[in-house]
Amino acid sequence: METLTHHAPHGHEAPHGWRRWLFATNHKDIGTMYLIFSFVMLLVGGLLALLLRTELFEPGLQFFQPELFNQFTTMHGLIMIFGAIMPSFVGFANWMIPMQIGASDMAFARMNNFSFWLLPVAASMLTMSFFVSGGATAAGWTLYAPLSTQMGPGMDLAIFAVHLMGASSIMGAINVIVTILNMRAPGMTLMKMPMFCWTWLITAFLLIAVMPVLAAAITMLLTDRHFGTGFFNAAAGGDPVMYQHVFWFFGHPEVYIMILPAFGIVSMVVPAFSRKKLFGYASMVYATSAIAVLSFIVWAHHMFTTGMPVAGQLYFMYATMLISIPTGVKVFNWVATMWRGSLTLETPMLFAIGFIFVFTMGGFTGLILAVAPIDIQVHDTYYVVAHFHYVLVAGSLFALFAGAYYWVPKWTGRMYNEKLGKVHFWFTLISFNITFFPMHFLGLAGMPRRYADYAAQFTTFHQMATIGAFWFGLSQLLFLYVMVQCYRGKGATAAAKPWEGAEGLEWTVPSPAPHHTFALPPEVH
Repeated sequence: METLTHHAPHGHEAPHGWRRWLFATNHKDIGTMYLIFSFVMLLVGGLLALLLRTELFEPGLQFFQPELFNQFTTMHGLIMIFGAIMPSFVGFANWMIPMQIGASDMAFARMNNFSFWLLPVAASMLTMSFFVSGGATAAGWTLYAPLSTQMGPGMDLAIFAVHLMGASSIMGAINVIVTILNMRAPGMTLMKMPMFCWTWLITAFLLIAVMPVLAAAITMLLTDRHFGTGFFNAAAGGDPVMYQHVFWFFGHPEVYIMILPAFGIVSMVVPAFSRKKLFGYASMVYATSAIAVLSFIVWAHHMFTTGMPVAGQLYFMYATMLISIPTGVKVFNWVATMWRGSLTLETPMLFAIGFIFVFTMGGFTGLILAVAPIDIQVHDTYYVVAHFHYVLVAGSLFALFAGAYYWVPKWTGRMYNEKLGKVHFWFTLISFNITFFPMHFLGLAGMPRRYADYAAQFTTFHQMATIGAFWFGLSQLLFLYVMVQCYRGKGATAAAKPWEGAEGLEWTVPSPAPHHTFALPPEVH
């Protein structure tokens, strides 16, 4: 792959001071702000999780009343999903997509700025809801009616915050689609694009399709609460189960919105450290598209306990199992890429392999939950908590760490501390499993989730999970330290292409990447 890199003309230097960030239109600056924001939110959401685990260390109520405990649970979920995981992937998209397709920037630079600045406003509304009368919403991150129609003003703040975050996501998605479809370098056909661009293109279509559905659901909640409508109020002829249908029609594709970009990152990292081309590139593209399409037709597998007719249960059960096929294709392709490659185990590769291993375990528990009779038994227990944390923490978060270690030399021009990176990986992997593996047994034994108290026989597993959670949380401070050291210019100077097996246009520009990358688009041969 040959490229011509032209530096931008004068007059395009980076502005300085607070204006550079407040009025940022450069995709790298906006990407950096997304990444910093999402890490701050990760720490906030993580702190709430540690408060939950502290309460659950022993049976009985130690520190928090059940109402406050459920506020922590709800806000932990909302902050992690809408504040940490989704914005971090948008940050990666902003940083990497223009560089990977040879574009000078994102298509809509000012909209890009606006979509970011909605997020701190929304996050402030969410966190401030703890301090209004009645506290934050305690209806669970799904905001199920009728609980959510009865909460105090903290619920309204949550609804408006989620609206703003949804608007931000839609604008980000439009930007990604237009950038990828219209701004690729000459010679960069769709089937020559890096996998990360493909997974984000498909994710962006998912976002545009389902974010308005979430907006509709929470707007109906709002009108039920304040304007006398009865969408979800059975006494007024409404149906609380309808809320679940509308919510999960958004909620299930949302799960894939949070994992497809992770697949993209892993599909970049695994070939680089196997020093081979990605096995079955075309099948990876088709598998990703298949996952996206199927994600729209399985929403009610979250609702087996709502009195669904048997025919409905059977349909959603089989449709859910069908999703495991394209997902299995991806796992097979990653393993086949590593097969007989000349592997080296730098930190990005460790996180990618850790992702494949633990995400596959989460996928298996998902298959088990797809079986309606089993799901009815373990519904709303810790088994479900274990399943989605295996998919989301070991899925999305591990891939984000892999991507951060992989691209930080390009972002900062410095190599990270390899020894500390490996310590971070092993601490994260081990503590993650100590935290969430016991939850499978808690769930199978019948421990319901979102309870602040429990029977004495569950104590040992809860104590293991709490110890693991604190270890896991503290390990992320190590990651923060490693990244800050890179940004402060510590560590070896990074070459333009620090990884021998890495491929793509982003490795043809100097490290750190110049403020404006491609003044003239590179030719891709």
